Amino acid sequence: MTESLPRKIIHIDMDAFYASVEQRDDPSLKGQPVAVGSPNARGVVAAASYEARAFGVRSALPSVTALRRCPQLVFVRPRFDVYKSVSRQIHGVFAEFTPIIQPLSLDEAYLDVTANLAGLPTAWATAKAIRRRIFQETGLTASAGISYNKFLAKLASDHRKPNGQFAVTPDMGAAWVETLPVARFHGVGPVTAAKMERLGIRTGADLRNCSMEFLRANFGSSAGWYHAIARGEDDRPVNPDRVRKSSGSETTFNRDLIEAAEIEGGVLEMAADVWRWCETAGAFGRTVTVKVKYSDFQQITRSQTLSLPVDSHDGLRAAALGLIRSVLPAVKGIRLVGVTVSNFAAREEGALPLFG
Repeated sequence: MTESLPRKIIHIDMDAFYASVEQRDDPSLKGQPVAVGSPNARGVVAAASYEARAFGVRSALPSVTALRRCPQLVFVRPRFDVYKSVSRQIHGVFAEFTPIIQPLSLDEAYLDVTANLAGLPTAWATAKAIRRRIFQETGLTASAGISYNKFLAKLASDHRKPNGQFAVTPDMGAAWVETLPVARFHGVGPVTAAKMERLGIRTGADLRNCSMEFLRANFGSSAGWYHAIARGEDDRPVNPDRVRKSSGSETTFNRDLIEAAEIEGGVLEMAADVWRWCETAGAFGRTVTVKVKYSDFQQITRSQTLSLPVDSHDGLRAAALGLIRSVLPAVKGIRLVGVTVSNFAAREEGALPLFG
């Protein structure tokens, strides 16, 4: 590829992956609202079928809330060994078309097909061929986004879901971004989206109209990224060697918290989020870190490095609770807590790569 030619990048995203595997393997679940997870009071939805999503059931939703929204919801216990096996099949299909693959999780990846192994003339045709081969190999559907950079390809893959594909060409990229809500942008999480809303930034066009000085003043080191993506620009290559070094989750509370039970509850929710990733990826770390941000924006962290990797949800819960309790009772209101696992153990031979 010469510098004058745009990259051809595909973002493949499996459709409701865990739930679709369960519906494939148990025909009685087809057409039913399915949630992968536990229905108990402390359970959380790990994945939801499209039938369940129609009722507002989403991943990370508490199970009791999911059942309230959809009383007929069918819960299925997760089978991560099966999901990993299917993911290996999918990544085998990717390798038929390109060696330049950057997995993001078990069910999605970036592919650089500028020079594809199948010799197909367009990225559009390549994406269709990949999706067809995935269905032949697994019986599952995938959606694809095609563009000249990773940011736009990821946005595009969500545009024709499920079982569709959408292309953003160089002549339409910047204008297309302007029409979209910023909450859809990769790298703009719920907290940042809410801040942008307060600042009057609701669409890509609003973001593009912001000066770099304004963005720096309000978003610090992220200003350059927001300035670029508002123009459909992203120079990051598809990197097959980028190993994930940690997994973390954090939440900003609706109000500043003082009560220990509420603060601990928030930490346990974040630990559950992190554990789902660790279990899915087969990645278990020795270092657990809890982050606290107070009402005055002072930020502290507490970490513990164990002699062995944390290989159970209960182990992670216990470590996170011990760390948050080291700063309780709260001397002032707490607005945010987070949990991170790092210092991963060496991967077993044949295990899935730990990409972020």
